[in-house]
Amino acid sequence: MTADLKAQKAVLRKRIRAQLGKISLTARKMASLELRATLKEQTFYQIATAVLFFAPLPDEIDVWPLLEESLAAGKIAALPQFDTATQNYVARRVQSPQSDLMAGPFWIPEPKPTCPEIPMNALKLVLVPGVAFDLCGRRLGRGRGFFDRMLAEASSVKCGIAFDEQIVPAIPVEAHDARMDFILTPTRCVRIAG
Repeated sequence: MTADLKAQKAVLRKRIRAQLGKISLTARKMASLELRATLKEQTFYQIATAVLFFAPLPDEIDVWPLLEESLAAGKIAALPQFDTATQNYVARRVQSPQSDLMAGPFWIPEPKPTCPEIPMNALKLVLVPGVAFDLCGRRLGRGRGFFDRMLAEASSVKCGIAFDEQIVPAIPVEAHDARMDFILTPTRCVRIAG
């Protein structure tokens, strides 16, 4: 990555984090509720038999209740689990959030290593967090490339999940950066052309 591109990404991350810090807890809860309702209306979610969720960080929109709903509806639900040996994420099936999860190396809830691994190409939908997205399907992650490496193996529908404040005109990208098929916010679902 060039120094210029790295600097552009750092500036954008800082700007978006500042904007996210201004969203009240009440507004976050309402936005999360609206986003979950919008996601449940989408055909790509309704027909997905195997979904990779994510455990939201405090500054991310909360999709967590849908994991429980998906399990109750008979969907296969998975979460990323960080493999310290390979320094990459793998998808692991979760059948009981109460007993299958532990704190991972980044203090994010993730499946225990005993949960069955699911190949990324077996998933039908991947819900993808990010710092920012643009409406061309580009994503700005947290800067370590973990999610991009995992998404490179996915042939499923990739849906970026974000607050409206995280949508920007353009994201500076590199060749390895994964593209989304949809961008979903509390107010809209955008299908990415191409």
